[in-house]
Amino acid sequence: RMKSKTPKVLHKVVGKSMVEHVIDAADSVGCTRKIVVVGSGRELVEAYLSKLDLTFVHQAERLGSGHAVMVCDDEIHSDEDVLILCGDTPLIQGKTLQKLMDTHRATNNACTVLTAELEVPFGYGRIVRDASGNVLKIVEEKDADDQIKQIKEINSGIYCFKGELLKTYLKKIDNNNSQNEYYLTDMLELLNLAGYPVGTAIVEDFDDLRGVNSRLQLSESEAIFRTRINERLMHEGVTFIDPKQTYVEKDVQIGRDTILYPGTHLKGKTVIGEDCEIGPNAHLDNVILGNAVQVKESTLTDSSVGNDTTVGPYAYVRPGSKVGSDVKIGDFVEVKNAVIGNGTKISHLTYVGDAEVGERVNLGCGVVFVNYDGKNKFKTVVEDDCFVGCNVNLVSPVTVKKGAYVAAGSTITKDVPAGALGVARARQTNIEGWVERKGTKK
Repeated sequence: RMKSKTPKVLHKVVGKSMVEHVIDAADSVGCTRKIVVVGSGRELVEAYLSKLDLTFVHQAERLGSGHAVMVCDDEIHSDEDVLILCGDTPLIQGKTLQKLMDTHRATNNACTVLTAELEVPFGYGRIVRDASGNVLKIVEEKDADDQIKQIKEINSGIYCFKGELLKTYLKKIDNNNSQNEYYLTDMLELLNLAGYPVGTAIVEDFDDLRGVNSRLQLSESEAIFRTRINERLMHEGVTFIDPKQTYVEKDVQIGRDTILYPGTHLKGKTVIGEDCEIGPNAHLDNVILGNAVQVKESTLTDSSVGNDTTVGPYAYVRPGSKVGSDVKIGDFVEVKNAVIGNGTKISHLTYVGDAEVGERVNLGCGVVFVNYDGKNKFKTVVEDDCFVGCNVNLVSPVTVKKGAYVAAGSTITKDVPAGALGVARARQTNIEGWVERKGTKK
């Protein structure tokens, strides 16, 4: 239904795969062991999640939700509570799972299922209760008669079981149903018949239970998640000029009194300090900003910026860069794998790559750090209090020492001593009458 080469659970919502959001929720309630059942596309899923502390179990045949748990039997411990989640419900929140687990333990249930009440419950399994309100069983939509279809309380597919009873009664499930599958929902009726208590925890926000089975549903989950993030940050003191046009991923942290302008994209583990102004049209990915930083219409990736620094418009700070405080990175400046000292000004049209630039340095328009010879990268050092004029090439490896000047239009291939003026250009010659002799005068 996703019409994709990518396994469904690896499709992303606010920059993270759906299954990672579910894993995050499990981590937030203290799950000590996490088992991921994989089937079709298992190699891609296992490779994508390989850096996480997970145990993978292969379900060779997809014979229903009960069967998916059965294949984990060797990994289920009898003395533990077992939380069962769905890999395609990225909106599930830790507080919802905590409510489920707290209810489960407080009531000493054999099984507690997370439920919700819907005005239009079509497609969901229904929670069937007796006259006293006790849970009897769950009946899937395809197996429900007209009376059961009138029930509005639905099954989320999220459960908490006592490990010992889960292991015992999984073996008693059969596939005598319209799908010829092993339904995990049958566990509730089996436990009831055996005299064990079964209960529910009702979810407060139905969005938590939204599964994703299509690109349309993926976009709907994206919109809900973005709204949650933006509203949380606004409650924490961040200003959004237009929340609908501002994209902030889940792990981003932002200090109070920071303003986000439309078109801003904040991704990865970006951390932004207080009193910053970001945007419009700024893109930050895994970036750390200090306080009172301004970033306008620029892209920053895998780098850090100190306090009171301005970046942009139209600047590009590439991975491995460390920009100090009170720095100006102006329009059409590109910085890559470079350290920029405090108080340095790089106003426009300059490339600084594989470099160490000291404090209070001025780099004029059109300066290029020539760091690559076609095979290897080399480093340039410009020490404190230097002035580098416009249209200068600094051919690495080279050092401009403290307090030195470099004349405009120079190509520097040798170190410039401290306090010296480096000049590397031909003396100007004017040829009188050249235009008339050439015959090009209009």
